Amino acid sequence: MKIGIVGCGAMGSVYAALLAEAGNEVWAVDLWREHLDAIKAHGLKVSGFSGERTVAGIRTADHIKTVGGCDLVIIATKASGVDSAAKSLDGNISDETLILTIQNGLGAGERIKASLASANILLGVAGGFGASIPAPGHVHHNGMELIRLGEMQGGITPRLESVAAVWLGAGFNVKTFADINQLIWEKFLCNVAMSGAAAAFGITIGDVIENPVTWKIAQHLANEAYAVGKAKGVHFSFDDPVQYVKDFGSKMPKAKPSMLLDLQDQRVTEVDAINGMVPVVAEQVGLRAPYNEAVTAMIKAKESLFA
Repeated sequence: MKIGIVGCGAMGSVYAALLAEAGNEVWAVDLWREHLDAIKAHGLKVSGFSGERTVAGIRTADHIKTVGGCDLVIIATKASGVDSAAKSLDGNISDETLILTIQNGLGAGERIKASLASANILLGVAGGFGASIPAPGHVHHNGMELIRLGEMQGGITPRLESVAAVWLGAGFNVKTFADINQLIWEKFLCNVAMSGAAAAFGITIGDVIENPVTWKIAQHLANEAYAVGKAKGVHFSFDDPVQYVKDFGSKMPKAKPSMLLDLQDQRVTEVDAINGMVPVVAEQVGLRAPYNEAVTAMIKAKESLFA
């Protein structure tokens, strides 16, 4: 399969390495020239959960138009980059090209549809990866728990299963779901509680749970998001959101979520698509989310110091 990965940061680089290693024609599409040049010159060094090695053969480009027709395009940008990624695809893919978007937060599929007329949008949820880029041309991942895939409009289709088979063939743990929206919201809840609190207070996930003050705030963040999701008709697989996010966070106590890493590296975070989305959706259903409003403001205040 010919695969274009738009947004070859930490997660995108993990996808590129394993999919290329499995024999697919993989194109890494990104604006980070130093990273692309290192991949082109020396291959992509991979370390962490799946072992140490260098993956050769990954092709590079700074725009999807250079790649030509693809069977599958994976949008692996930050949430803030989804709009521009979708616009870059317009006129540069065929009617048969499948588009898989994998982001934190809510609304990626809707933002793609607003920028690109396509009936081929698939949604993905990545769990338990914790990827980072120690240096250009080198990606490290702490785990590889599960890739969840689904059709944006719901249901299990042959094309969804064919994409899942490609990921399985590359060594990923993959499951397809008829209601991917549920899985997106369940991960969203974890990001709202754990990433939001960790980024706001500059601590690890384990520290969020162990500190009574920050854990109380994380609980409020989770409860607000859960109430909003229930009001939107989300069919959660649990009744206790606090226990759910605690179980999730307890598996990776030393982890620094991506929003915290972004702040430490003086990059703009994805808070607008995570904690910032809770009050937006709350307003739609007649609720309020004051804790998420406050945490969003705290994180954006930190961003303003270097933006």
